[in-house]
Amino acid sequence: MQGLILLGPAMVVYGVFAVLPTLDVFRLSVMRWDGLAPSATFVGFDNYRAILSDDPVFWLAFGNTLIWTALSVVFPPAIGFALALGLNQQIIGRNILRAVFYMPVIIASIAVATMWRWMYDPFFGVVNAVLTAVGLDGLIQDWLGDRSVALYAVFVAYAWQNVGVSMVLFLAGLQTVSPTLVEAARMDGAKRVQIFRHVTLPALRSTITVVLILTLINSLKAFDIVYGMTHGGPAQSTQLMAFWAFWQSLQLHDFGRGSAIAVILLLMTVVVVIPYLHWAQKREDAAQ
Repeated sequence: MQGLILLGPAMVVYGVFAVLPTLDVFRLSVMRWDGLAPSATFVGFDNYRAILSDDPVFWLAFGNTLIWTALSVVFPPAIGFALALGLNQQIIGRNILRAVFYMPVIIASIAVATMWRWMYDPFFGVVNAVLTAVGLDGLIQDWLGDRSVALYAVFVAYAWQNVGVSMVLFLAGLQTVSPTLVEAARMDGAKRVQIFRHVTLPALRSTITVVLILTLINSLKAFDIVYGMTHGGPAQSTQLMAFWAFWQSLQLHDFGRGSAIAVILLLMTVVVVIPYLHWAQKREDAAQ
């Protein structure tokens, strides 16, 4: 009873602002509603059929989301891990460097998008200016206007902002590595690589799971960086499922299709996250 009393306020807030809106999205996904009509019309699974068979942008957004997610679970965690290993050493200005690398996380995503859009400007941007200065003029291009590179250009901005999250989580995990085990391994003649492989990595198993899960979820719902930089263009080449759900609902005034896309995105997240959590838990239990 005491536990329920303590959890009660948080459960009410979570239910009102998370559970109920999610259930309402499921309800709207089988309705036709433009956001203005006094009532919605039940259409069953017509919205799902329409986006799966009659909406070519959905499949483009689906493919881009898979690419985006694959890049997200590799590069930001890997870079964050490298930064964490470096900033876990006794170096001058360590705390200042930690703050500097984490700072992009606290900047509003729309501000990050505006800044990187200016940096990518084909005529006055910093990126092309640097390429010119180092003699790589052949690489100069319209980064956000070329369909073949726009998605990756936007992802660089996204990764720059999110690396700090992985770095902080890995730094926290590195604090849990037992100095006694490290010292014992050194006394047994273990090299740095061996200590890293057999002592540090096993201690970070839970941290790695948390980082990958959070990265996966955040990548699947990426929206604001695309909205601020390209609006899904050029020619839908940077379109992602979360942004297309927003566009269907609030720009095309089709809340039924937008909600159906959101439901599919939620199911994708569940299908990927739950098996991974199950596998990670089994692996951790086996290691113990």
